[in-house]
Amino acid sequence: MDLVCYEHDQGFVLARFRQGEFDYLDAASEVVETEFFRYLGAAQLLQTLAGTYPTPRQKAEVPLWIYLASHLSLRLHGVSSFHAYPYVVRCGGMLNAFGPAVASKVTHPDTGDVTLRCAGFNAKNSYDRQTPCDQDFLRKLARDTPAEALQTWYNRDVARVLHQQQAFDPEGLFIGDASYLFVPDNPAYEGSARLLFDAQGHPMDAAALAALTPQQAARCQWRRCYKLVSLLHTDPSGSFFYRVGVRVVSGTANECPVLYALVEEVVAAVGPGVLRRLLLDRGFLDGAAIGRCKQAHGIDVLIPVRKSMAVYQDALGLLRLPEVRFTPYAPPTPRPEAPRPRPTPERVRRREATRQQTLQGRQAHRPPPPPAETLVRSEVAGIDGVRSWESCPVPLSVVITREVYADGHAELWMLLDTKPLGGASAAARRDEYHLRTTIEEGHRQLKCFWDLTHFTSRAFALVVNQVVFVALAYTLLQLFLRQQGRAELNRRTRPRVRDQLLPSAAVILLYCQQRFAILTPLEYTELLLTLTEPARRKILAQARRLRRELLAALPNPRAP
Repeated sequence: MDLVCYEHDQGFVLARFRQGEFDYLDAASEVVETEFFRYLGAAQLLQTLAGTYPTPRQKAEVPLWIYLASHLSLRLHGVSSFHAYPYVVRCGGMLNAFGPAVASKVTHPDTGDVTLRCAGFNAKNSYDRQTPCDQDFLRKLARDTPAEALQTWYNRDVARVLHQQQAFDPEGLFIGDASYLFVPDNPAYEGSARLLFDAQGHPMDAAALAALTPQQAARCQWRRCYKLVSLLHTDPSGSFFYRVGVRVVSGTANECPVLYALVEEVVAAVGPGVLRRLLLDRGFLDGAAIGRCKQAHGIDVLIPVRKSMAVYQDALGLLRLPEVRFTPYAPPTPRPEAPRPRPTPERVRRREATRQQTLQGRQAHRPPPPPAETLVRSEVAGIDGVRSWESCPVPLSVVITREVYADGHAELWMLLDTKPLGGASAAARRDEYHLRTTIEEGHRQLKCFWDLTHFTSRAFALVVNQVVFVALAYTLLQLFLRQQGRAELNRRTRPRVRDQLLPSAAVILLYCQQRFAILTPLEYTELLLTLTEPARRKILAQARRLRRELLAALPNPRAP
């Protein structure tokens, strides 16, 4: 069965209804999820993605677009277990987007419960279908899809679809990142590793552990984990974060070659000129790979430098030159919140003013931090044309940040940039790198509110499947919100987005000739009461025929 798409055409459907013509009507909720899937259908995203999905099946019993849509619906509801699929289908809005050709609401002849009747895609079921496909089909196909093929599909075909949808910002700003995915300490998790982490969640080796005090060492713990290497796309304001590339590897794997392989995959998929700027942390220091990014793909890389590197020591020596001058630096101010649509009530303003006074009073009674921890000022300086990194074949710019504290000591840290400073200020490059630290909020959302690490299976293929489809749902939802003019919601958590978009609004969906109209119950009632007599008789006959068909829609229902 092919994907059935319906066009939102309010005027056409209402005009035909006033003439007594309609195909089907239904009451719908979860309108936001429905609109999300209608957007995917209208943009042909589901069909395009299904056409390249690396299915291991020789025969497609169920269309792959249903498989993809079902996975996306599970992730939007924050559900990891496939056993919850029947519940998600019933309470969600996915099937509303595909119209009565895929599913309709009927009454069970024995219990009187309202349930779904799905047409299905083959004649193998003994009982009437209440979901478009069985949850066991989703689980088995996910388990049998090779993890490597699934990740390659995401990094190439999904990236290509995003490019076709003009989702990439012209600035071409991308961020590379590696993050640990913790799982229960069970060796049955395929491909996982057991590592020692400190209290801040950083891995420890034997030398680092020996340098800790007994109290610090006692706070370290062994944890089993995978490592997620991601390539994210954003704009200079950080209003969205698309996960364009993902790779799940063992926790002990080196993330550096994995990230640069991701860059190669994405560039091969979307072509040159899309990825123009790459922000990395010092875990991805590789002179040869950074030089290839610049020379082969025209990608400028901005990355911190380690103090043990020769280029760091050379930059310290160049600071003595008179032409190298530090200028005051202030971090960028946070982006202001959108103005409130209506004034805040007086009672709420008084309560907030009281709360602020209480916080100020508590702050005044706190002892000041020690001088060694009190930052007095920050300064930046820039040096162009540095070639001290022997493994990097391109000249580098060095952006030096000096932070002076109240006790007089100063700390230095540096950024390497393959893009010449030219007339740009070092402070602008320092501001640009600030975007890399903002991705931590995105990781927190994925792990806490999208159940990224709530793995219900220990098979590596299913672990990768969950990571890939969470990333896909997260990215497509942000793309949808930008298309709807609600980009400010991209910074909110998944439950907060659903609350803000009123997912439980009740409407009447009226279908006619592959088009639909959305009416409130009162609008639909008014429309019925203002029909002419001939149109009313035609609609009455059609409604009775549909009612008879729905009464007999479950010839073989499951026993209650």
